[in-house]
Amino acid sequence: MEIVFPIEFLLNGTPVSLSSQNPIAKDQWKGRVKEASSLALPSPHFASLERMAVTIFYFPPEPMQGDVDNIVKLILDGMCRHVFVDDRQVERIVVQKFEPGSIFSFSNPTDLLIEAINGQQPVLYIRVSNDPFEDLR
Repeated sequence: MEIVFPIEFLLNGTPVSLSSQNPIAKDQWKGRVKEASSLALPSPHFASLERMAVTIFYFPPEPMQGDVDNIVKLILDGMCRHVFVDDRQVERIVVQKFEPGSIFSFSNPTDLLIEAINGQQPVLYIRVSNDPFEDLR
C-alpha cells in the first residue's frame, strides 16, 4: 500500500545523538523511530521512492545538552527502508529545538503538534512530506 503524505508522529524521550559512543542506544533509538512512525503509516505499506522533506521539532523539558544537529541522522536512519527507501531522497530538513520558555505561537498547528507543545516532555514532533518545496512557496 502506498503512503499518503504528509505523515506526522510523536516520539517521546530524549533523542540519542549521532556522537553517542553507545551503539546499542543508537540502534534502540532508530528502532523507536521506526516503531513511532509505524502508527502513522498504513499496514502493510511500501517505503516511498519520492523526494522527501522532514521537519523535526524537539521539545526538551530543560535546556538541551549537545547540539540540535546531532539528533537528525539517527532519526532519518530510523525511517530508512520504512518510510522512504534511502535518506538520499531527503532534500530538505527543518530541525528546531523549543526549550522551556521559547515556545511561540504557531500560525496553524496540527492537533499532533499541539499535543507535542502541551504534552509530556521530552518529545519530538516529526513530519514527513513528499513535497520538499512546501514551505518555500
